[in-house]
Amino acid sequence: MSTKNTLAKIAKMEALKCFHGFVMQTEPNIDLIIYGFPNWSLEKADRNWCAAFIYYCCKKAGYDIPIHPNECRSCNLGGCGAWEEWALADDRIGYVLGNNDSYAPEIGDIVLFDKVFNDSEHDHIGIVIENKSNSIVVAEGNINNISGIIERKKNSHIRAYIRIPDNFSYNENEHTL
Repeated sequence: MSTKNTLAKIAKMEALKCFHGFVMQTEPNIDLIIYGFPNWSLEKADRNWCAAFIYYCCKKAGYDIPIHPNECRSCNLGGCGAWEEWALADDRIGYVLGNNDSYAPEIGDIVLFDKVFNDSEHDHIGIVIENKSNSIVVAEGNINNISGIIERKKNSHIRAYIRIPDNFSYNENEHTL
């Protein structure tokens, strides 16, 4: 099975575990997802962990990616903007704008969204688990502070698709700014 297929399978399985921040009058269970992110506490990660969920799934799928690739000047992969910055700076990673109608998203693609939860660029991120003609089915962390599977229309909210090649391995010595 390809790493992308493994990523989609893991993302679906993990999203259905009902990870959550401070909701439902229960203690948050996102410790595994935010583990390793510098200076993150449950309080700081609350309602801000969608990109950390993507990183967590990528690591479980076998992708060798550091939390803070050298290409990310602004932040680590706990932030949506860092995923875009990293994808644009590493020519091995596919990056396609969401308004490219000829692009067919594949399972295991990472999808970066604009203005889903607030009026800002790259405010959300998920992993494609199914491509339909007018929508994609996405595994996400932090859908209103809970993980889950959601179907989203292919529209202007899709900023870009990021495709990490199968068996990708990051070598810090090759990637310096």
